Amino acid sequence: MPAPTPHAVPTGPGAARIAGAFAQHGKAAALMPYLMGGFPSLEASRAIGEACLDHGGDLLELGVPYSDPLADGPVIQAAGAQALKAGATLEGVLEVGTALAERAPVVLMLYTNLILARGAEALAAELGERGFAGLIVPDLPLEEAGDVLAACDAAGVALVPLVAPTTPDERLTAIGARARGFVYTVSVTGTTGERSAMADRFGEIVARTKAHTDVPVALGFGISTPEQARRAADAGADGVIVGSRLVRAAGEGGAAAVGETVAALAAGLTR
Repeated sequence: MPAPTPHAVPTGPGAARIAGAFAQHGKAAALMPYLMGGFPSLEASRAIGEACLDHGGDLLELGVPYSDPLADGPVIQAAGAQALKAGATLEGVLEVGTALAERAPVVLMLYTNLILARGAEALAAELGERGFAGLIVPDLPLEEAGDVLAACDAAGVALVPLVAPTTPDERLTAIGARARGFVYTVSVTGTTGERSAMADRFGEIVARTKAHTDVPVALGFGISTPEQARRAADAGADGVIVGSRLVRAAGEGGAAAVGETVAALAAGLTR
């Protein structure tokens, strides 16, 4: 299928900050660490986010703990459950993100029910006011995203879609045309988690997504080592997202362990 016809993608403060992170120099691809808000506590998760930025993270994905996280594997599920047990709330995670957004673009990841509880317009407006760059909603399908997309566009927040290796070409074109900030490209079928053998398909997956959108492409799900991160960049990914490995490090050694792991990942992406 031919590449989509170039179109005017709405821009705003969030999309501009994300574009700046992806245009960074010195790495083969932007590094986007994931952290679970409120794990192991709200204060500790802020320190973990700071460590990610201190050691080479270019932008952050900040997860909101949720009782039914369908896209998440066991490591992130357990972290979310612990955060909820410790009393983490959406408001508390937003406070963490507000502080981190002073230093780098922060993209919030949460599930649809939390948007419905707050209201799309109210949540998007608050994210914009707090300086969040983007929003990822893994259980929000294309057909139901219109109101959230409009609210995010009005607030200057980039609504970042996800695509999978199994997404049909026609649907991929539709998603790519409405993408803001970047397209989160899932490297495998399944949930998040560390995997050892998958990098041989990175080139095919990234090239397919790039043929259907005009915004940057970030690869995530399963990437956990500097070697995998580098192979994702060599395959053409504009950004590399690492989650479960860093959440595991957070549980094992807190911010210091996360900082060491991010530093190694950043070194693997150094030109």
